[in-house]
Amino acid sequence: MDSATVAAADGGDALVLVGTVVGVHGVRGNVKIKSYTDDPAALDRYRPILDGAGRPVRLRVVGEAKGTVVAQFHGVGDRDAAEALRGTRLFVPRSALPPAAEEEFYHADLIGMAVDLLSGERIGTLVAVENFGAGDVLEVQPPQGASIFVPFTRSTVPVVDLGGRRIVVDPPAGLLEPVPDEGDDAAEGLS
Repeated sequence: MDSATVAAADGGDALVLVGTVVGVHGVRGNVKIKSYTDDPAALDRYRPILDGAGRPVRLRVVGEAKGTVVAQFHGVGDRDAAEALRGTRLFVPRSALPPAAEEEFYHADLIGMAVDLLSGERIGTLVAVENFGAGDVLEVQPPQGASIFVPFTRSTVPVVDLGGRRIVVDPPAGLLEPVPDEGDDAAEGLS
């Protein structure tokens, strides 16, 4: 499962990524989890938690360490078994999450929405919401070509219509212009 939001195996409720096992902590089978929840220490309060294959997992948060939560998976009692869990992504059905606050959105609710310009022209479909350190960015896949990354700010994204499954963007000038190949610049300099 490569996306942070995926359809459930039975075609029902979307699954929302809530954490990823990033390492081992100690020798008794504890793991470190990068939590994507508002309160990382509350990760074990979500039910059900599923692994990337859709299997239910039971875990208990036992502490925190360097920006991660430390957890114990049920049935995992040693370092080798814990190491085998590295990279495991943890999901929760969207229906198990509380409603989003006003002006807040779950990525699961946005993925797959049509993305239009203010003029109404369709530019693509939202495939991901990323954050590379400077704030959220919408990854829009146009019908052809490479993804377009649009800052997820109120001024750039004035409309998010959940009911209509549509996002309206007002991108900064030049954002949608194609990036020239390096060879194009070199050829212009030789003329």
